[in-house]
Amino acid sequence: MKVLIIVAHPNLEESKVNRVWKERLEQENKVTVHDIYSEYPTGEIDVEREQILLLKHDRILFQFPFYWFSTPSLLKKWQDEVYTYGFAYGTGNKLKGKEYGLLISAGKPEESYRPEGTSKHTMEQFLLPLSETVLLTEMKYLQPFILYSAPHISEKEISESAEFLVEHVTSTTFNRLI
Repeated sequence: MKVLIIVAHPNLEESKVNRVWKERLEQENKVTVHDIYSEYPTGEIDVEREQILLLKHDRILFQFPFYWFSTPSLLKKWQDEVYTYGFAYGTGNKLKGKEYGLLISAGKPEESYRPEGTSKHTMEQFLLPLSETVLLTEMKYLQPFILYSAPHISEKEISESAEFLVEHVTSTTFNRLI
C-alpha cells in the first residue's frame, strides 16, 4: 500500500509536534511526505501535479494542526483547487475507493471537545466538512489520529506519539469509519 501524507502547517519549523511527526514519517519507505506550505510558499498550487500525486497513492492522509476549529488555510485552498469535478467527484471520479484519513494535533485537551466542554462541540462535529468531502469523493474515511493538548506535552510524549502515528499510518487494519 502506497501512503501519501499531505502536511499542512503554516509554520512547521516552530511546530512542537507536526515537525517531529513529519521527520519521523519521512523515514518510512512506503510513505511519501508532501509538505504543501514548503512546496507552495506563494500559495499557487500546481493542480495537475497534485492530482497525479493523489493517483499514485492508495491511502491519502492529511497532517495538520487543528487551526481555528478547521484546517490551515492553504489546505482548504488545496482542497478547493485539487478536488475538481471529473477528478474527485462526479463523472469520472478518480479517487473513488482510496483511503482518506486525518492526522491532527489539537491545542486543547480532549475533554474540551464535548458539548459540556469549552469548545461546546465534539471533534467529530468540527470535522464534518472533511468527512462529508470523503462521502462526495467516495473515498473510505479512516479513523482520525488526534493528539490533544499538543503544546503542553513533553518531548518524550511527542516522540512516543510519532512512533504510534507511524504504526497508525502504515497499519493494514486501519479502522474505517465510512
